[in-house]
Amino acid sequence: MIRTLCLCLVLSAGPAVAQDACPAVPDHAAEMAQAISHMQRAQSAAEAQRSASALWSYWLDAPDSHAQALLDAGMTRRDLGDFAGAIGFFDDLVNYCPAYAEGYNQRALSYFLQRDFAASLVDLDRALDLLPNHVAALSGKALTLFGLGRDAEGQATLRAAVAMNPWLQERRLLDEPPGTDI
Repeated sequence: MIRTLCLCLVLSAGPAVAQDACPAVPDHAAEMAQAISHMQRAQSAAEAQRSASALWSYWLDAPDSHAQALLDAGMTRRDLGDFAGAIGFFDDLVNYCPAYAEGYNQRALSYFLQRDFAASLVDLDRALDLLPNHVAALSGKALTLFGLGRDAEGQATLRAAVAMNPWLQERRLLDEPPGTDI
């Protein structure tokens, strides 16, 4: 009995040991820059959406299958309204892969949906430190700043996001620049 228990513990420890080090985050920098350039030149929202979808495919490309499973499980839990469960998976993801921006971005969204704007902002800042051209994190940061009542910072952040994607839906939240009203 004890021998079987010990064997089970050793076998169950195997995968955890194998998952100690997160591999390098996939390098999609060139593809992301091209997608952003296409969004900036897009002639329609549909055209820009194709590039935005490409960006999401790069952002959601986790470093390995373990990280992908954590990301997918967290997103599923959040979609089901289980924010605590989602945050638990995203905590595991950022602990395992601290250089993977999307772990922070997804956890930030979970915090945002709970209206915990302060926690969301911390994660968005970390995601943007890792991936400054993450348009969704930048737009999420703008919304979070609005939620914190920091409207001037939110406007500046949203303008930076709209500069990358002029078709961004959140652009409707921009104040008119001074001197443009009639």
